[in-house]
Amino acid sequence: MSEEERNDWCFGCGKANPIGLKMTFALKDGKYTSVFKAGPEHQSYEGTVHGGILSALLDETMGRYHCRQGVKAITARLETRFRRPTPIGEPLTVCGWVVKERGKLIEMAGSVALADGTVTVEAKASMIVAGTIDPEAYRDEP
Repeated sequence: MSEEERNDWCFGCGKANPIGLKMTFALKDGKYTSVFKAGPEHQSYEGTVHGGILSALLDETMGRYHCRQGVKAITARLETRFRRPTPIGEPLTVCGWVVKERGKLIEMAGSVALADGTVTVEAKASMIVAGTIDPEAYRDEP
């Protein structure tokens, strides 16, 4: 099985994973972004997105930023700050960007925002470079 076929099973971005998030990405103004609309299957308490799903969205976006450059980076630490409840059924913009790079350590930041720009979740991540990968297997969606 090719690297691209294996990636099709990724929980965050894989198209073949029937329970995955099926995220797509774009690079805008130095930030890697994805727009995601959570459904009832992503719910915590009534009408709000589960914190684990929000963390997964952020982890996927921050980690995928490096894949498109041919760098395999693994999350060593992920810290999330839930600023307010995130509603189900609204388009959410998930962003990730590089804060600092030191050798094999990459410090990332990320956020989840509503369509009006209100940030509901902020994140910080420490990622470790673990090798190289084929960037074509991680190409951005048009």
